[in-house]
Amino acid sequence: MNRKTLVLLAVVGLLAPVLAACGGSGSGDGGGDPIVVGTTDRFTASKAAPAPLDPAYAYDVGLWNILRQTVQTLMIMPKGDGDPIPEAAERCRFTDSGNERYACTLRAGLTFANGDPVTAADVKYSIDRARSIKADSGVAGLLSTIDTVETQGDREVIFHLNTADATFPYKLSTPVAGIVNPKDYPKDKLRTGFQVDGSGPYTMKPEVENNELVRAVFTKNPNYKGSLKLNNDKVEIRSFADADAMGAALDKGDIDLMTRTMTPEQIRKLSNAGDGPVDLVESPSLEIRYLAFNTDAPTVKSKAVRRAIAQLVNRNELVSKVYGTQAEPLYSLVPASITGHSNSFFNTYGDPSVTKAKALLQSAGITTPVKLTLHYTTDHYGAAMQREFEVLKEQLDSSGLFDVSIQGTPWTEYRPAQQKGEYEVYGMGWFPDFPDADNFLAPFLDKDNFLNSPYSNDEIRDQLIPQSRRQANRLAASPSLTEIQDIVAEDVPVLPLWQGKQYVAARDDITGTAYTLNSTSALQLWELGRGVSG
Repeated sequence: MNRKTLVLLAVVGLLAPVLAACGGSGSGDGGGDPIVVGTTDRFTASKAAPAPLDPAYAYDVGLWNILRQTVQTLMIMPKGDGDPIPEAAERCRFTDSGNERYACTLRAGLTFANGDPVTAADVKYSIDRARSIKADSGVAGLLSTIDTVETQGDREVIFHLNTADATFPYKLSTPVAGIVNPKDYPKDKLRTGFQVDGSGPYTMKPEVENNELVRAVFTKNPNYKGSLKLNNDKVEIRSFADADAMGAALDKGDIDLMTRTMTPEQIRKLSNAGDGPVDLVESPSLEIRYLAFNTDAPTVKSKAVRRAIAQLVNRNELVSKVYGTQAEPLYSLVPASITGHSNSFFNTYGDPSVTKAKALLQSAGITTPVKLTLHYTTDHYGAAMQREFEVLKEQLDSSGLFDVSIQGTPWTEYRPAQQKGEYEVYGMGWFPDFPDADNFLAPFLDKDNFLNSPYSNDEIRDQLIPQSRRQANRLAASPSLTEIQDIVAEDVPVLPLWQGKQYVAARDDITGTAYTLNSTSALQLWELGRGVSG
């Protein structure tokens, strides 16, 4: 086989209803060696985050990719993207015209992996538990539009919403809505450690060293009933300290596939290589990167300072120097491929301009150069993040208007410090919970937001977000969504930088790589199989 880059077009999403129709638990590849997947995601239990894999706490793409294999949700995203389809549910639908009452019927005979029946009461318990614990990760915000959860018999669950929410089916496909067994998950506290139990397609055995999950072994759940067809009986996820170690393991054949996060250099090398045993698969991604501001911090409390930074950042140069063709400049929190996107930052600031930035600071009486520290995490979004922040520093310093320092911190320290408001300006990435514009706006701007940001805009929270959620036709929500993006460009509580692509590198006897990751970077291990190399 020629080593090549396989590019998956966004049109794949149009095939989703047909592909999803296969359904059923299916059968694996008949046993044999497990398929081994490498990742640089780190899974650590700490004093600040002692329960990383509890669905009521986890709010990170890597952690969710463990949970998606094991904890079943009422709905699930189809393999080629599109609208969510029933998973633990047999059917779900809005039962009113205002999108405020959503009813689901569970599949008959549904059980947890240990054989215990899954009932409507378990669904209610799981949802109410996540809402009442309200973990500091912010994940419970996805369930904020729920007023009450009602059950009728063992199989009927009815969600009464406190406001119209056309995106609610998507939210029921996320791990925070995962169904857990009350025997395993206490009602009023998180389940610490790395044990995960559910009714999903796999059971999981963790291998832990020094409070870190280094290997997760997924074995086909014989009691699974759902929409997924499993193409294997066993898969392992191995966590590596860095991309170079992961790449070396793939070259040696110690792993079969690597996903998050390869370096730009690795991707370029694989793209340009000829014949060989490894194929590179490129697929659409909704990953974004952005700068966030603690709007209470003295250095950036003035909107003029934040606007001046927005006026100076050169996205084209940043992407070119660091990521090349692997990313694209982004001028809104909402990616260009999502309905409701608007290039609000470009419309507001145009091309980078030192003259305009200087005028913004002068008109606000800001003394220059403004001293700032830009913070980034060293081990969560890939090795290129340091270079990205070096370029941002160069751009701001070269204007003469800023005097910038950069500081890198491991994720286990970085995330708690960020949530406590210890950073004035910091870099973050976002892998959406679901592919809708609402999920690129509300998590940063609504109450109890993911960033724990002090920024608050009443028009966004009380009028525009609720207005947008009333529209089942998402194109009809565009006016509200555009207005939100325009306000963000004016106030700059966050500054979008770029939108990425995603890649999988796999040995050429591995099948199903085209669907290993969907556009939200959800890992679909059940799609992988072992075929014939050649």
